[in-house]
Parts: sequence; structure tokens; C-alpha cells
Amino acid sequence: MCGILAIIGKGKDEALVKQLSKRMSHRGPDESDLHVTEKGHILSHERLSIIDVSGGRQPIQGSQNAWMVHNGEIYNHKELRETVLKHHTFRTHSDSEVIVHLYEEFGYNFCNMLDGMFAFVVVNGDDFIAGRDPLGIKPLYYGLDERGRIYFASEMKAIADQCQTFSTFPPGHYYTPQTGFVKYYRPQWEDAAKAVEETDYTAIRETLTAAVKKRLMSDVPVGVLLSGGLDSSLTSAIAARLMKEKGETLHSFSIGLTADAPDVVAAREVAAFLGTQHHEIYFTVEEGIAILDKLIWHLETYDVTSVRASTPMYFLSQAITQKGVKVVLSGEGADEIFGGYLYFRNAPSAADFQKETIERVQKLFTADLLRADKSTMAHGLEARVPFLDKAFLELAVKITPSEKQPQTYTGVEKYILRKAFDTPQQPYLPDSVLWRQKEQFSDGVGYNWINSLIDYCADMVTDEELANAQERFPYNTPATKEAYYYRSVFAKHYPQVSAAQTVRRWIPKWQANTDPSGRANEAHVNADTDLSCPVKINIAV
Repeated sequence: MCGILAIIGKGKDEALVKQLSKRMSHRGPDESDLHVTEKGHILSHERLSIIDVSGGRQPIQGSQNAWMVHNGEIYNHKELRETVLKHHTFRTHSDSEVIVHLYEEFGYNFCNMLDGMFAFVVVNGDDFIAGRDPLGIKPLYYGLDERGRIYFASEMKAIADQCQTFSTFPPGHYYTPQTGFVKYYRPQWEDAAKAVEETDYTAIRETLTAAVKKRLMSDVPVGVLLSGGLDSSLTSAIAARLMKEKGETLHSFSIGLTADAPDVVAAREVAAFLGTQHHEIYFTVEEGIAILDKLIWHLETYDVTSVRASTPMYFLSQAITQKGVKVVLSGEGADEIFGGYLYFRNAPSAADFQKETIERVQKLFTADLLRADKSTMAHGLEARVPFLDKAFLELAVKITPSEKQPQTYTGVEKYILRKAFDTPQQPYLPDSVLWRQKEQFSDGVGYNWINSLIDYCADMVTDEELANAQERFPYNTPATKEAYYYRSVFAKHYPQVSAAQTVRRWIPKWQANTDPSGRANEAHVNADTDLSCPVKINIAV
């Protein structure tokens, strides 16, 4: 919902801080404000107004001297106001304001009380606390300058040239000068040994529905990103039902290179089935290549799969905001929770499968969550991710891994998620989509997209440059011309060693071809020639 910048320490020029904050103005195009505390600390905010549109301006002062800035959404803010904070006097109706009051009421021990996505800084005299949501749905960076001042920012572009060192703020942690980093989020699902629960299809359906419902909280229009894959189609189906109960129509959005791209075709079918107001967006390979430089500046990563998938998401987000929609639901997280990527079929054991799902969920902030946030917020669009709801995670990740493995169901990935929403009497989705094979977003927009990117980068990078990649990029050395090109663009914008170290490259396990495209797995069905889906099956678990 916003871009935040906080500088703890005296002497920073206020005009310069405004300029630094404006580097993130795309995150908050509606309002901008700055506050200098009595101790000389500075809080700055670029606002995308979603809750309390007219009155929720930040930074926000608490009941006394504490001030705060926040990026994200607190879904249980009304419950907190009516219970543990009922004796507090609030200045706004914003969901964000509960954070500063929780600090005043409970000190540092309140992050687990928040249900939502967040990155925040609260300053009270010389005391302060910074925190990030459990999985890192919202980005946050921190750094130190030559005078020992501490910086916090939603994007590293605001602080990279100001700090001697900087890094990614770890998800599920808070930081204070007294405690340093503290891991406040310690869910049972992080322990692979706790994955012993049997599948409860009703609980899966009800918990995901509750997760979607709370994420429809908004004072502005909400839509859905609809790729036609299982995950986005399920969130769309649930949202469409919930909005229909209120007499409202859901807007859905898909993107592809052509009208017959795999995702576009599937999304069109889903939209017709659900009765959404559907919008199809198209982009060309040439347009995608033309914005790579700007895109990597926005993304702050050189990870190959992130760049590939962010390009269509960037164009889609631009089109969505032009239609007046500020919030969208997205399907990130389901593939990590349920082992939905095709390479999971090759897991050597149930224990390896479970360990990989946990690690992929924990590292989402370096990949799909980074992409989902920065490619949407490049145009002032907020993405919300129901699959990463805390209650849903605690339910789904702890299911016995053998009940999630594709091998258990003749190779059908995410079987138990599909089966939970296989309700013939009141179907959520057509069978052709409910049982459609996994198609990664960068593939589904049209296979020519990735093929063209690879060819373009091959023309931009010489054999000699790639051979000497270790010399130019000793950290995270790129192994392909495509990776080398993205790394070169990234280094132009972010030349600092600290910047390169914030990036984690992802390489799929358990398969010979290590390209991150889903098509690199031998199990992939080529949708260019075969638009069929896995056969619907019923297996007793």
C-alpha cells in the first residue's frame, strides 16, 4: 500500500530525505509526507490510500510521543481496536494506526498479534522498533551509513547510495536497539517433523475461503489476477462467490502475448464460468524487451525466473491501475505449500519433499513475493496473497507429505487442493481448469516470451564476456548469457556489493535441466500443441 523510509540518527538533510523517499513514489502515488521527531529522527511515507482514503495520512502519531510509518494491510485492525486497544483514542480509521497503539500498550511484544502483511517502523524518542510480516510479503531493507545512522526502506533504491552496508530485513523478525533482531514468528509448520496431519478437505476449503474474505477488506475497488492456473482461479472463484453475496461483480485480469496463449485461453474459460467482468491484456515481445532496464530497476533483483515472470505482471499491473483498481488478489504460495512445481515429482522421498516445501515457503520473499510486490507496486497496485494466510499455512504445511506428493496421485500435482474444491453440486471451477497441469506464469503468457528473451540476451552478451563472468561478478556468478545480461543491468543501477548479496537465485532440484522454466521438466505437457489437462481422478487417501 505504500513506500516507507525511516532514518534513525541526527543530522540528515530533510530535503535530501524527501528526494530519497520520492525514488519510491510509484509505491504511493496518492500522498507524501515526512516527519522529523524531536530527537532528529526522520520518517517519510509515500501513500497508496486503500483504508480511510481521506484520513489515513502517514506518518501517524500515537497517543503520546510515538510516531510510525507502515506499508501493508492489517486485516484484524477492527478486532484489535474493539478488544485490546478499546481504551485507546485513535486519530484515524486507518488499519495502520493500530501498530503504534500496540507498541504503546505492549512494548515490543505485539507483532504476533497482527494478522496481515506489513513492514513498519515506530519511533518513540530514541527508542524504536522495526518489523516485517511473517513471510516477507511486504519488502523491507535496512542499512548503516558512515555516521552510524540506521536506515529502513521499502526498496533499496532509497538507501543504497547512502549506506556503507545494507541488507534485506528478515521476515518474521523485529529489530530494536535493545534486542537486535528477534524472530517473533515461530510456527509449528517450520518443523518438518510436525507434518503428520491427515488431509481435511473441508478445513482446506473453509480456511482458504476465510483467508480470501479478509483480503477483500478495502475502501477502494478490488480485482483478481487470473492466469487460468489452479491457484489464481481458486482465489478468483472464492472471491467471486463472496462478492456475489454482497451484490457486487468481480473484475478479473489476464495477460498474454496473443489471444490463444495458454493462460489467456484458460482464464477466459474461468471468467465465463464465474461471471466476472473480465479484461484481457496483451503485450509484445518487443515491448517486454524494451522495458527490461526499467523493470530490473523496479524489481531490485537479477534472478532469471523473477525477471521473466515480472515482465507480463508489470504490463498487467499498469493496465489494471488505469482501470481504477488499486487492490488485487494473487495466487502466490500454493505451489510452494503443496509442492506444485513439476520438479517436485522427482523428490527422492517424502522427507525431501516436505523439507523442500518448507524451504520454498520460507524463501518466497526472495522470489515470487518480491516479484508480486514490486511489479505491481511499480504502478501503485497492491497484491494480496490468500494462500499465505497464517491459519492456512498452519493447516496446509503440516499435512503428511505423502498426501501432498504428486507420486501418490499418478503424477497430479496439488491433488488435495484440487480435491478440496471438487464440489460437483456447486462447482467452483470447470474440471478442465480445476485439473489443469501446472503452467508457470512466464510460460503461460506464451512460450515465445522466454524463447525470445533467451535469444535476445544471447545477442547482447558475447562468448568472451560469459567466459570471464567470474572475474566481473565473483559473487553469484551468472552461468548463462540471459543471467549475465540481467546481472549487468542490475549492476548498472545497483553497483554495491551489498545490493548483489540481497539476491538469491533459484535453481530447480531433482532434474537434469536446471532452467527455472516449468518446461524444463520432462513431465511438462507442451500446451502449444496439447491444451489438455490431467485426467480428473478420485483416490482414497
